[in-house]
Amino acid sequence: MYRWIFVLSLLIAGATHATDWTTPAEAAQFRTTPGYADTLAYLERLHQAAPGKIRLETFGTTPEGRPMTVVIASNDGSFSPQAARAAHKPVVLLQAGIHPGEIEGKDAGLMLLRDFAVTGKLPHLLDHAVLVYIPVFSVDGHENSSPYHRINQNGPEAQGFRGQSQYLNLNRDYVKADAPEMRAWLQLWQRWLPDFLIDVHTTDGADYQYDLTWYTEDPHKLDPGVAAWQKALTDAAIPAYEARGHLASIYLEFKDGADPRKGITNFGSGPRFSTGYAALQDRPALLIETHMLKPYAVRVHAVYDLVDVLLERIGDHPDALLKTTAAADARTIARAGDPSARVALTFKPDPASTPYDLRGYAYTVTHSDISGSDWIRYDPSHPRNYTIPNWNGLLPDVSVDPPAAYAIPAQWTVLIDRLDAHGIAYRRLARPMKVTAQGYRLDQPRWAEKPFEGHLMLRDFQLHAEPRELTLPAGSVIVPLDQRGANVAIELLEPQAPDSMLRWGYLDAIFEPKEYGEARVLEKLARDMIAADPALRATFGRKLHDDPAFAADPRARLMFFFERSPWYAAQNVGVYPVLRLNRSQWKALGK
Repeated sequence: MYRWIFVLSLLIAGATHATDWTTPAEAAQFRTTPGYADTLAYLERLHQAAPGKIRLETFGTTPEGRPMTVVIASNDGSFSPQAARAAHKPVVLLQAGIHPGEIEGKDAGLMLLRDFAVTGKLPHLLDHAVLVYIPVFSVDGHENSSPYHRINQNGPEAQGFRGQSQYLNLNRDYVKADAPEMRAWLQLWQRWLPDFLIDVHTTDGADYQYDLTWYTEDPHKLDPGVAAWQKALTDAAIPAYEARGHLASIYLEFKDGADPRKGITNFGSGPRFSTGYAALQDRPALLIETHMLKPYAVRVHAVYDLVDVLLERIGDHPDALLKTTAAADARTIARAGDPSARVALTFKPDPASTPYDLRGYAYTVTHSDISGSDWIRYDPSHPRNYTIPNWNGLLPDVSVDPPAAYAIPAQWTVLIDRLDAHGIAYRRLARPMKVTAQGYRLDQPRWAEKPFEGHLMLRDFQLHAEPRELTLPAGSVIVPLDQRGANVAIELLEPQAPDSMLRWGYLDAIFEPKEYGEARVLEKLARDMIAADPALRATFGRKLHDDPAFAADPRARLMFFFERSPWYAAQNVGVYPVLRLNRSQWKALGK
């Protein structure tokens, strides 16, 4: 009997190896990339051949009704977060196609999973980690394919569209979470709580020798332990990757696109981007940007090799990553309400640069009679190295001390909805409760002139901290910051944060007075106020003298007085609805 079992196992193994596991992109010699249906069909074949190593799940539905598929890969059937944690295996989230014209990560992922699950080339790839793989994040954008979507890019023959079907760029949506695809991704994130994120893209920009560039968030944006682990990983992985015949660089954002010798700068990632959001979540992350002018086959193999190296390095020391993320979560939880703690909301360039050896190409710059500007042209037949300044470093700029908790009145459902989307824990008040806490008053708002991702961003305002006393209605939300998602709550709720709900325009109504005064009434009000306040009369006189536009505008002159009256103050124009609670105030509300 055992002899027949042995023979049967040999026959099954032989059949598996005899199967043609060439991926669609490989079969097309990388001229094309498969559509979504063919991609899923290939993944389903892998699952059928190796059900103990590959599982397919649907984690959402796109606006056009397509399933969003995630692949769970494990060498021991750890197909759930609970199983991964029980096995003490870090979870690596690899995602492709958030910009579906930049699709190397999909085709590299199919090859990698094949070589792990069925060909025997990478049998130990996931001995000590669980891979959560999204082959195509923006599925509707992927299916909106055209040869005219990526003018800067060398293949494949047709590419997906940068926006999803509602014309939203998912890699600007991590915090505001407008898109259904992002809401689904956030639920996937909360379910798995990955220990490391890899996001695969294709760059635009200059021409150079590298087939791949990479980016990690500045250490000042990260928990110190996460920053140290991330640096150790890239310090080991990038040389190992280059030993396979590749050439890699840090992300190259040139200060002047017409003159690379002026140096490189930080491209300005933030929480709305994948790696920036991972930083908020106290997780390391790596952005992969293959070089758009290299052949598609070169770019796919570049992603394959780097992801293989990264998983290999993580598998060598899985406990180090698990300890790093656990410690980072613990530090964030312990920080709540600490008056000595500071959380940076914005960052500014470090004025000090370091030299960087750029492996580029010879180039010429000529004046263009078409654009009237300079036209740079590269000559890839003449590689040339340059030493240029690197201004990638960042320093904290605007910072806040984290409160112990936030209070959000029940009526501000747009804020509570975002807390739900991000899995932020809170409790609701069962009855009205009076509270005195720190609030903000905002004035002189200034909006962008053009929409961005469907919003007119609030670019600037003046912020004044002030104590506020009010009664929170029943159903109001108390958001404690002794939770691992505290940084996300801070980003959503602190007005000055670059991706706060205020910045995205969800609270614009607070700047709109709802009551007004008739001109005939304001005329009398102005005279009464001047008679009672000589200093106000003097201030009004100076403004008439110094501001001709004001002096020529009758309504503005009357509003000068109305805006300084109790009738205007009673409207609470510019009063920010979220309160910051210290530990004693939080305790008084029933911590």
